[in-house]
Order: sequence, then structure tokens, then C-alpha cells
Amino acid sequence: MSTIAAIATPDAVGGISVIRISGDKATDVADRIFKGNKKPSDMDGYTCSYGYINDENSCHVDDVVLTVFKAPRSYTGEDVVEISCHGGRFITKKILRIVLKNGAEAAMAGEFTKRAFLNGKLSLTQAEAVMDVISSSGESQLRYANALKEGSVFRRISCIKNSLVEILGNLAAWADFPEEDVPKVDPVVLEGQIDRVVNDITKTIETYDYGRIIREGIKTVICGKPNVGKSTLMNCLSGYQRSIVTDIAGTTRDVIEENVRLGDLTLCLSDTAGIRSTDDVIESMGVDIAYKKIDEADLILAVFDCTSELDEKEKDLINKIYNKNTVIIINKIDETSRIDKKYLTDKFKHIIEISAKNEEGTEKLVSVLEAMFISNKSDADEGIIANERQKMCLEKAYNNIIEAKDALNNGAMLDAVTVCLDMAAENLMELTGEKASETVVNDVFSRFCVGK
Repeated sequence: MSTIAAIATPDAVGGISVIRISGDKATDVADRIFKGNKKPSDMDGYTCSYGYINDENSCHVDDVVLTVFKAPRSYTGEDVVEISCHGGRFITKKILRIVLKNGAEAAMAGEFTKRAFLNGKLSLTQAEAVMDVISSSGESQLRYANALKEGSVFRRISCIKNSLVEILGNLAAWADFPEEDVPKVDPVVLEGQIDRVVNDITKTIETYDYGRIIREGIKTVICGKPNVGKSTLMNCLSGYQRSIVTDIAGTTRDVIEENVRLGDLTLCLSDTAGIRSTDDVIESMGVDIAYKKIDEADLILAVFDCTSELDEKEKDLINKIYNKNTVIIINKIDETSRIDKKYLTDKFKHIIEISAKNEEGTEKLVSVLEAMFISNKSDADEGIIANERQKMCLEKAYNNIIEAKDALNNGAMLDAVTVCLDMAAENLMELTGEKASETVVNDVFSRFCVGK
């Protein structure tokens, strides 16, 4: 493979920038541009040298620290050189241009991590976790991403695959060596083995929603009738005026969206139009969108004004959200209450009383949400499915195994059962990257930033 190079630090001004070079000729490229006590090609792995970079005219460009990593003990599994220079955008790009002029090629998005995968340094699931670590914005996300990077999903899927391989081995031995003293395959025992694999895959697929929530945030909709304090709550949680707040009913007509950190969770908040009957065409469209957001949400924050009695529209809303992940927000507790709290407490477990205007009581929301979305959930170290690609691979495996079980129960030849189970094993190997197509691999790494 060619020797590649890219800036590994953000495209911004900072104290230090890093240019990464990887490939068989990494140290040769560095030899041509670096002047120090030692030539990079003579340096041992995991050692640094202070010096400076020269341009094509042998002019001094910048003082740098050059670090050498020798194959296979490097991130990519190849020879790697990293040049740490002053963190100006111009000087960083100038050094990269010098590197490229001296034998390196510009790296594509995710190419360093792709090479780590191709050289056996990471499984495909571990490689996918690299971007999750980079994008982590809280403890839960970081813990989840690190567990994935350390191989939790790979280990979990490998255990399931090994169970399938054991079944396939028994089937192959019985079919290929009938004259040998090989135990006959008992359909009842085989069905039990298949059921255990089905159960393991089902439990693994069930981790996807939790993994998505930790990774991407909780899709949260704030809903309620007009003037109950939805936009005020949105602004309170956001920490600034994200939604316009007035005493005029129907002020919010479109969906206002904002990502908010709340405790150890990320909420992808949507402030929706007040739910009521209206002849205003635009407001009516906003109400329809609000209902759609409710259907799509992981979490519903349903806001009620404690100074008003529940009306029929609110009771209709309550019936719609009754069996969903809902937190009832009783707002305006600084005023005289007229709401029927018992009606709400009889139907919902999580009820919080607040004054969004005075920012009172919202801290209770943190503990409630952490109890709902973090406590008693899947342990990240056990392996939580990270993305849609992994989920699709598991669903394909599940469908193939169910097809194998149906074939067994319908009296089909064991060859047909074997074919289905073999396809399921391939689906699992596509997930881990052990048997992934070039198209799949390229698609995974195309989502990475250049330099990683």
C-alpha cells in the first residue's frame, strides 16, 4: 500500500498540530524533510526527536518534535511518523504540503483506521468505535464507546458465531463421514441448539435501542396545549432563549430543535406546537407535526399548567402517550393549583412539579431520566449494538436461523438446514469484519474524518 499523510488534529488554531504519516516509506519521507540529531529511519520505535522541517529550498519552516512508531507496533500496523508542530493553520498545512511533495499521498477519510483494520489491529466493530470515542460528549457515551473499542461487541458476536460453527461442524462430520463412528444428528437436540442461538441473537438485537440512545441522544419531544410553558421549559433546559415565549396562544407553530446535555444524558429536544383544535392552516400543520414527533420519540415531556383543569384535548393526549416513555411536567407551581393531580398520578409513574419560568424543580428531571435510561440497562462491557449496519447483520442472521429451524421442523434434508446456518454465520462475520465485502468496509470508513 502507498504511504499516506494527513493532519490528525482539528483544522483550527491551537498550541500544537500533528501531521501523521503511515506506510512503508514513512521514515524515508521524514528523512527528506526533517533535520535533527538522528535521521527518522535510524530511530527506534516509540522514540522522539527534536528538530526542524525544511522546505524544498532548504529553508527553515518550523521547530518540531518527530515521533516514530515501527511496524507492527503502531496504530495502523505500519511504520508511522508523527510530526508535532506549532498549531497555526497555515504552518500545519504548509508542512503537510511538504510531506506530500516528498513521497506521501493524501489520506482519504478514515484511511489510517481502515489500515489498522486491514492489518489486523482492530476488528470492524472496534474500528467503528473510534469515531464514537471522538464524538463522545458525556460519561455514558465514552464508557459505551470505550467498551466497544475494547472489543465487547466483537466478543459477544464471536460467542454466537462459535455456537453456530459448532453446530455446522457436527452437521458436516455426520454428513461427510457416515462410515466413521460419528454420532447421528438428533433433530430434537439440534432444534434446542438452534433455539439457544436464536435467543442470544434476539437479546443482542434488543440492545440496539439503548445503544442508539447512548450514542446519538434521546429523541425527546416537549408537548402539551398552548401556553402551558413548553417553550419556557425548552429555554430553561437549553440555557438560553431557543424558543420564542409570549402570552399569545399558538406562538410556536413549527418544531424548534436543540441538543441539550442533562446530567449524563444528551436530549435531542423538540419543542412542538401547542396541541389544540384550530382553523389556522399553518398552526394546524404544526399540531400534526407535533403528533408525528410524539410517535417517533424515545421520550415525551408532557407539560401541563397546574393553574388550569384538564380539558378534553389534554385527556386525549394523555391517552395517546399513556404507554410510552413519558415524564409528566406539572408547570407553574408558583401559582395556585387547580389541576387534578390524581388523574395523572393514577396513569403515570414519573411526575415532576416545576416552575419553568423561575427554573425551579428541573433538577429532579436528571435523576428521573437517569433512572429511566441508564440504571438497570445493558452493561456496555457485555456488548451493545452500535449502529444500523450491525443491527442489519444480526437481523439477517436471525432470519436465516429461523429459516433453518423451519426447514428442520418441516422435515427438509439437513443439507438445507446447513445452508441456512452457514449463511447466518457469514452474516455474523460480516458484522465483525471477518468476512465483510470491500463495499461494506469502504462505507464504514467513509464516515470517518480525514486524519483518523
